[in-house]
Amino acid sequence: MIGDEGEQIGIMPPFEALKMAREKNLDLVEISPTAQPPVCRIMDYGKFLYQQEKKEREAKKHQKTITVKEVKFRINVDDHDYETKKNHVLRFLDEGDKVKATIFFRGREMTRTGLGRGILERLIKDIGDRGIVEFRPRQEGNTLHAILAPKKTDKEREKEKQKAAAQSAPAPNPPAQVAKPAS
Repeated sequence: MIGDEGEQIGIMPPFEALKMAREKNLDLVEISPTAQPPVCRIMDYGKFLYQQEKKEREAKKHQKTITVKEVKFRINVDDHDYETKKNHVLRFLDEGDKVKATIFFRGREMTRTGLGRGILERLIKDIGDRGIVEFRPRQEGNTLHAILAPKKTDKEREKEKQKAAAQSAPAPNPPAQVAKPAS
């Protein structure tokens, strides 16, 4: 039995624990039902649920959503147009978004797919170290596309290593599963 302020109360029969909780106008919550004897805690269960929900909302706020932006090219693209679209790709990568570079072939242009591959290879070469290629250029029907992703910064790589180390190391006290209050 654990008190409402975190202090250890000791082993007691359930009806006494329930009586104690009701005296304080709180709930008796079973924290670890599989332990011998089961561990219960006196707490305001509604307040606990509210705080859990608040933590989840806060965690959701800090998540980064990755969107896929698309940049379309033609096989007869002019140098200035190519540069403009390349700058769009670089801007999207710097913002942390993935980029799908697409070349759409119409009619007789299907016989010139090599030109399209050349444009995408040139784009990949021009992007250089600002991004990585997730999917090399590939043909699907009358479209040729490649997917580029932003290159991870040193800080992001360090965070991933820390997360992986934390997940692989066993947790000293796994978070307890909270059951519904006994009323």
